[in-house]
Amino acid sequence: MLTGAALAAAVLATACGSGTDPAAGDRPTVPARPRPNIVVIMADDLGYGDISAYDGWIETPALDAMAAEGVRFTDFHSSGAVCSPTRTGLLTGRYQQRAGIPNVIYANPDWNRHHGLQPRETTIAERMQAEGYATGIVGKWHLGYEVETNPLRHGFDVFRGYVSGNVDYFSHVDGFGNHDWWDGETNREEPGYVTHLINDHAVAFIEEQAAADGPFFLYVAHEAPHFPYQGPNDAAFRVVGEQIPETREPEQVRRAYREMVEEMDTGIGAIVDTLRRLELAGRTFVFFLSDNGATPAGSNGPLRGFKTSLWEGGHRVPALAWWPGVIGAETSGAVMTSIDLAATVLDVADILPPEERPLDGVSLLPHLLGGAAPNERPLFWAYQQARRPVEQLAMRQGAWKLIVNGPDGPDVALFNLDDDLGETNDLADDEPERVAAMREALDDWRLEVEEGATVQPAPLFSPGAVGP
Repeated sequence: MLTGAALAAAVLATACGSGTDPAAGDRPTVPARPRPNIVVIMADDLGYGDISAYDGWIETPALDAMAAEGVRFTDFHSSGAVCSPTRTGLLTGRYQQRAGIPNVIYANPDWNRHHGLQPRETTIAERMQAEGYATGIVGKWHLGYEVETNPLRHGFDVFRGYVSGNVDYFSHVDGFGNHDWWDGETNREEPGYVTHLINDHAVAFIEEQAAADGPFFLYVAHEAPHFPYQGPNDAAFRVVGEQIPETREPEQVRRAYREMVEEMDTGIGAIVDTLRRLELAGRTFVFFLSDNGATPAGSNGPLRGFKTSLWEGGHRVPALAWWPGVIGAETSGAVMTSIDLAATVLDVADILPPEERPLDGVSLLPHLLGGAAPNERPLFWAYQQARRPVEQLAMRQGAWKLIVNGPDGPDVALFNLDDDLGETNDLADDEPERVAAMREALDDWRLEVEEGATVQPAPLFSPGAVGP
């Protein structure tokens, strides 16, 4: 049975047609196939209960259509409960703890603004660039503020977007009063609502690569619906040189949040329409996900907790795979994580992963092509929020989830997610042997990822010790 890239090649070859080589009798020949394009779209702080494809409160027709035509995951997880760690895991295919970015990279110069994705780490963009792919990122980077950590230093040919955790959607000023909108390594003015700019640059990149007739990898990293909560008809409030907090009434936040998601969805529809118009849809793999769960401004549906927590609401996220004519329409309950995207993308492109930086994730491609889900494996999370005294830890093994130091919870809790998705029935006292075994595995993992982890430049950062 064919699996992975070999099966994808066979499917694409069938889609491209076949002929007969007269010199070989009746043996069919397969014409050279174009290498597939890849588009990864990441929302920022979008919750499991936000979009209509997951029975959420915001109508998202473009994402609904992707879900109806592709694979909708119901047990997909971000590797982190906040921005920078998940983005690190996504691009490297490794637990972010190994890559030296277990925490948010803050804009505050007194904290860890000088940290970032270091040269020793290899991104999927670097691997694809080396194999002849055009590579682009539009939107949020958040893996380093310094020029040395710019996306162009990590395998991307094109970067249009911002490097911080969030910017004013109109003035493009970050939370510390810095203008933050980049064309490559140049910080420049470009008027426009951030979501519209991201959408427009994504479409332009696809059109340019279609004209060049070569394969491309595009990473579309939306700001929406991350704060500041600004709809397309609102106004800027941040200005360069000042730190101005956002002050909005709850009903204004909810209205803006909905509009932000709707505008993002419209842009995703434009990307899909562009692929269809340029006759690229059948050879373009598209994957959509969120970097973590929603804040209280959004909805995580039936899940407990929000962004920054290791309850399910912090890391179980909407995720969709779309590849017309190659992957079929279905709902998958397979347990997957965002660190699997690197292995998947490389598998789709038939590119070997980096030998010097082994991946922690596994390819989803065989499963997407109709095969069984990957074998059951333990999954791990760790996160310590700034100004919090303890680190949260979590482990998933099959239906069982262990969480240590969960916010507003006991020191150690155990849940069977098949029976208790909302994490309300703590079974730790009923399953002491399971708790002990999972805690030991979690502690072993914690030590293992720290050994040989990439070191950030001094001064180092201790999230529990920072001041206001």
